[in-house]
Amino acid sequence: MEHSKWTKGSLEAEISKTLTQWEKDFLGRGSVSVKTDILRDMLVISLSGVLTPAEYKLCSAKEGLLAVKRMRSDLVESGRQFLGNIIQELTGEEVKSFHTDISTHTGERIMVFRLSGNLQEKLQ
Repeated sequence: MEHSKWTKGSLEAEISKTLTQWEKDFLGRGSVSVKTDILRDMLVISLSGVLTPAEYKLCSAKEGLLAVKRMRSDLVESGRQFLGNIIQELTGEEVKSFHTDISTHTGERIMVFRLSGNLQEKLQ
C-alpha cells in the first residue's frame, strides 16, 4: 500500500485489526485487545488476553509453563511467513526480522517486526 493513504494512527489501527483477524483465522481465537505502535523501523505490537484459562492453569507448574510458551511460540512461528506478507502488504516495507515472546503471568504477547525502512519517518 502507498504510505500516503495512511496516517500513523490509522495504519496502527489497521495492523491491529488485521492481526486480530489473522489470530482468529490461523489460531482459532483472537486476543482480547491488540495495540500497535510504529516506532522508527519497527512495529511493536502488544496482544492482551492471549492465553486460555486452561493454559493459565498449566502455567502454575514450571514444566507446564515451558510447554505453553513452546507451543504458543511454535504456533506463531508456523505462520511467520504469512504474517510477514501481511505486514509488507500493509506497510510497503519488507520484514527484516521478527521477534516475539509471551508472558505466562499476564497472558500478553509482544511481537516486534523490524522493517527494511523507517516507516515512522515516511508517514510524517
